[in-house]
Amino acid sequence: MTPANSSSEFLDALLISSIDAGASDIHCSVGEPIHFRIDGMLNKADFPVLDKNQFTSNLAEAFANSILSAPQQKQLASRGSVDGAFSIDGNHRFRFNIYRRQGQLSFSFRRLSNTIPTLEQLGLNPRLYDKCSLKDGLVLVVGPTGSGKSTTIASLIDRINAQRASHIITLEDPIEFIHPSQKALVNQRQIGVDVDNFHQALIDAVRQDPDIILVGELRDVETIRTAVTAAETGHLVFASLHAGDCKTAIERLISAYPAEEQELAQRLVATVLRTIVVQHLLPRLAVKDQTPDPAAISQRVLASEVMHANQAISNLIANANLNQLSSIIQNSSEEGMWTLDDSLARLWRQRLISEQTAFGLARNPEILSQISLRTRA
Repeated sequence: MTPANSSSEFLDALLISSIDAGASDIHCSVGEPIHFRIDGMLNKADFPVLDKNQFTSNLAEAFANSILSAPQQKQLASRGSVDGAFSIDGNHRFRFNIYRRQGQLSFSFRRLSNTIPTLEQLGLNPRLYDKCSLKDGLVLVVGPTGSGKSTTIASLIDRINAQRASHIITLEDPIEFIHPSQKALVNQRQIGVDVDNFHQALIDAVRQDPDIILVGELRDVETIRTAVTAAETGHLVFASLHAGDCKTAIERLISAYPAEEQELAQRLVATVLRTIVVQHLLPRLAVKDQTPDPAAISQRVLASEVMHANQAISNLIANANLNQLSSIIQNSSEEGMWTLDDSLARLWRQRLISEQTAFGLARNPEILSQISLRTRA
């Protein structure tokens, strides 16, 4: 057995072990035990075949050689890190990031779902599927790393793919969910493999006759501005962004423009923005004893905020009056909107999260208390 084959088999065994353990993430760092993240908590993995229970530099180099293509090897050497995704056994798919630290390689693997869940399965209102019929505009899914943003967008793209004769272009780093063309024609491009960066990929995409464009992440000001322009010029753009709530997400869009263009940017964002979905995955309270199969229940629950840009909200954005945004969202429940505090109060009332968790994330703890008291009455 060659070292390359041996390392590939070792990696496959490690990843299968993580699946059996219910891990979402695997961390391998030279000189350290391998760690699994299970239900949001990081633990040392029970993987005793390692010498002295430590991940070695030889194994790290062998892992990298078995995973990376030649262009990815060059990127790792020049930039110090590289992203990608791959499958094992033809069934299980993983995203990875390989990075150098103190001259050694470290690996972070995340298990990707084989199937694309529905919005209901994710804990979101299926009314969000209405956005799949839009002809243009910008739909944002925002939240911290690991909050399921990519999965929510994949669910929306999957619905379009199944029901709409359209051209979908996805720009991702890496490609997480595979979308075989159904009623739609789907072309998926991976950043760093098919094109250098998100900004260039988005410029290219506008010239490729798309109806829908998925931008995996709005990372920089150039990409944000190009995405807004694409939405303005007749394309439906789905994108993810790191932000904790709707107000912060809108501020990030506007701040991508120079100070002298801020007033124009406010009007532009007010015109193109259609919906923002905010997501946070929170630890679930202990599953009740009467649950038939506690292991089958996710140990994290989704807290969310949903904003649809109606006339009142568009006016707030255009006039830079975002302090009233939360009030408008809270009073627009009949339009399918709710605030993060609304969601936290509901989860707390249902005893799915603790009081400490609810108030730790609340944007306005006083309002959270009022909501909870009102809904319990």
